[in-house]
Amino acid sequence: MKKTRSHLCGKMSSSSTTNTTSSTSRREHEDETEWERRPGGMLVQKRNEKDNGVPALLNVRLRVLYGVLRYRISVNSQATFGEVKKVLMGETGLQVGEQKIIYRERERGNKEYLDICGVKDRSKLILMEDPTSIERRYIEMRKNARIEAAYEAISCVSMEIDKLAEQVYAIEKSILNRVKIPEIQITTLIEMLMRQAIKLDNISGEGDVSARKLLQGKRVQQCVETLDVLKISNPRVKPPSVATAWETFGPPPTTARWEFFN
Repeated sequence: MKKTRSHLCGKMSSSSTTNTTSSTSRREHEDETEWERRPGGMLVQKRNEKDNGVPALLNVRLRVLYGVLRYRISVNSQATFGEVKKVLMGETGLQVGEQKIIYRERERGNKEYLDICGVKDRSKLILMEDPTSIERRYIEMRKNARIEAAYEAISCVSMEIDKLAEQVYAIEKSILNRVKIPEIQITTLIEMLMRQAIKLDNISGEGDVSARKLLQGKRVQQCVETLDVLKISNPRVKPPSVATAWETFGPPPTTARWEFFN
């Protein structure tokens, strides 16, 4: 009886030792396990590439509807909708701030995760353009159109100023050569230059447009000042003397011969 009792005691101690060892190894395994907190606040076990030989990060294929256009993209399953927008930016040309992604009839924020929202492989997303971005683009297009129209108007005025500047140079050259110019010609040329100055004043714009207006305005002012100086110096030019050969005639007869009749 003593031997049997001792044998049973040996089995019980061996069993308790085994249970203690397994519980200790289980605690050590739990201590070695790494945990991570997802954006939703849920605490999950951190994925490891060595677990079952399955990669920790998987890609999902998404179908994106943008109006009548269809796109197929592949992104990480744990990516955010903001990262999806970055991929779509290269496909559609829309900036991230101009995109709205609808999934399950809800607009998704840039910081929301695909897997938490239930996005799976071959899920369908709806891409829309933000109405505010459409309005901003329209305003930008109108602004660019006004700038282009201002550039074209300044270019036309510049061509007219070039033609008038050539006439100013021709008048200046003639007066320097002591050739008198009619005053009406100088006055008319000044009026034509002033009309171009009025056209420049009617062109609205900022930045480069304003700089170009200022440049052409200085050209007009310079031409007008040159004509004012030439207008003053023009009467001082003496007309060239012309030698004229005159035909001479003899003096008229002093007495007349009268014929008498009976």
